[in-house]
Amino acid sequence: MMALLEKLGLSALHRIDPEAAHGLAIRALRAGLAPAPGPQTSPRLHTTLAGLDLPNPVGLAAGFDKNATAVAPLSRAGFGFIEVGAATPLPQPGNPRPRLFRLTEDRAAINRFGFNNDGMEAICARLSQRGTGVPVGLNLGANKTSPDRAADFARVMTAARNHVDFATVNVSSPNTEKLRDLQGKAALSALLEGVMEVRGATPVFLKIAPDLSPAEIEDVAEVAQNSGVAAIIATNTTLDRTGLASAHASETGGLSGAPLFERSTRVLARLAGLTDIPLIGVGGVSDAETAYAKICAGASALQLYTALVFGGLGLVREITGGLETLLARDGFATVADAVGSKREDWL
Repeated sequence: MMALLEKLGLSALHRIDPEAAHGLAIRALRAGLAPAPGPQTSPRLHTTLAGLDLPNPVGLAAGFDKNATAVAPLSRAGFGFIEVGAATPLPQPGNPRPRLFRLTEDRAAINRFGFNNDGMEAICARLSQRGTGVPVGLNLGANKTSPDRAADFARVMTAARNHVDFATVNVSSPNTEKLRDLQGKAALSALLEGVMEVRGATPVFLKIAPDLSPAEIEDVAEVAQNSGVAAIIATNTTLDRTGLASAHASETGGLSGAPLFERSTRVLARLAGLTDIPLIGVGGVSDAETAYAKICAGASALQLYTALVFGGLGLVREITGGLETLLARDGFATVADAVGSKREDWL
């Protein structure tokens, strides 16, 4: 019955503006009108990431709950961990609407939100009241008009460090002008140094773009290793539009969803050969098979978001259950045993 209701709800949401639909979905979560089975776990699914205990490796990517208003219900939705934000030092409205587009034919989305959020003070206040549950992290961002964007990341880290289980440095969004310039070797080293100085005991993750060259990926791996980054999230959205069929394909912004799967997984596999830092696979995870492929390519854990637009929160249980079956089929006693087992297939 719950699956049928969710299917009907998704159908209704797809008839309205995507950003309005997303707002309704958040309100439904807060009202308790969503599945809340708790995270599926087992000895095979349980894993660790950067010292964090995860009941299963399937996480929620940043962007779904930008302002940390639905942390409690999301913690009960089946995810092994969740990430909220991005948060910037000051509140900002983001880019003009429309700025979110469904590409139904491609099982994808394009967004150009531009870090719209309530600001770090409001978001951290909510996180301070979140209670217990699965690990929760915050995606750190910079204000569009900031004269020192690198310093913004350290400011948000300082505000959040006592309220989260991890924090992610996000220099890979394509929707804030010149933000991706901070992925350069010298700029990234300086930025991470500032964040690490104020992080306290909080693990710091780094989220990178899928559009980096092989040489740039090598630079990122070296900087992350030298800076003490606890995990790398590979990857954010892409600017590539190859092979899209939707009428919205020409919209500017970052593309997420199924078309990103191959590109992001190849970046992931390359990174896995360059560093022993744990990797989180993101981009095109839509079922147990794509989730398992990310793990076999080198991911210790996963995140998804766009697939939920088309599959609903029930998809989380489908993926974790399917992962259990696939790991058992191939003789892996744990998720960790499967990490990188087919990396060569993606090189």
